[in-house]
Amino acid sequence: MNLKDVAAVITGGASGLGAATAELLAREGARVTIFDMNEEAGRALAAKLGGLSFKVDVVDPASVAEALDVAQAKLGVARVLVNCAGIALGMKTVGKEFKPHPLDQFRKVVEVNLIGTFNVIAQFAARLAKAEPLGEERGVIVNTASVAAFEGQIGQAAYAASKAGVVGMTLPIARDLALLGIRVVTIAPGIFATPMMASLPKDVQDSLGKQVPFPSRLGKPEEYARMVHSIVTNPMLNGETIRLDGAIRMPPK
Repeated sequence: MNLKDVAAVITGGASGLGAATAELLAREGARVTIFDMNEEAGRALAAKLGGLSFKVDVVDPASVAEALDVAQAKLGVARVLVNCAGIALGMKTVGKEFKPHPLDQFRKVVEVNLIGTFNVIAQFAARLAKAEPLGEERGVIVNTASVAAFEGQIGQAAYAASKAGVVGMTLPIARDLALLGIRVVTIAPGIFATPMMASLPKDVQDSLGKQVPFPSRLGKPEEYARMVHSIVTNPMLNGETIRLDGAIRMPPK
């Protein structure tokens, strides 16, 4: 798919992987809309890119529907969706003083990372299904999982479960949407230099980067963005989860 004048939606697009993706797609000519809970950062980036930004709770169907409707009215039907919105939680199944993992916190991570991703996918695809194809396809959906989906570490039960769910629904959704000409692909990043990572001391970041076989460093958000671009422009990529991790296999901790 040629991105020139194509409308694209990026959830979690105000920072990190999502922001890098928004910037690259805009440079390629896409009309970008950012969905993010950080309203100020989203608006600043959208203004820079000549796009739109909305404060969107991906778990709330009404919030997603309203933003999609307004974006479509202003920029046309979105052909590309990149799901980067997500949260992380570090907590053991049994914690200090033998206290069980709070169920509400486990549920919150699954709601945002898994249910929120599906909510946006379903509403986005329902609108796109009504549009005319561009060549042989109507559009592309790119989701964000994590290597934690395969090698969740100590304290990552909720996060790993949510990301494994994203991996697990990729092929069924791709099959669901195949007759509509909508592709679905998931990226499973390894250790990337995101705002969350930047909050750690420099020596800790360097140590984590050295765990990556090659290149022995943290991944760059623009490298994630380039993978999104490759997926969007290669029509044979569909129904797959692609690890973007420098060959790392995460240890227990």
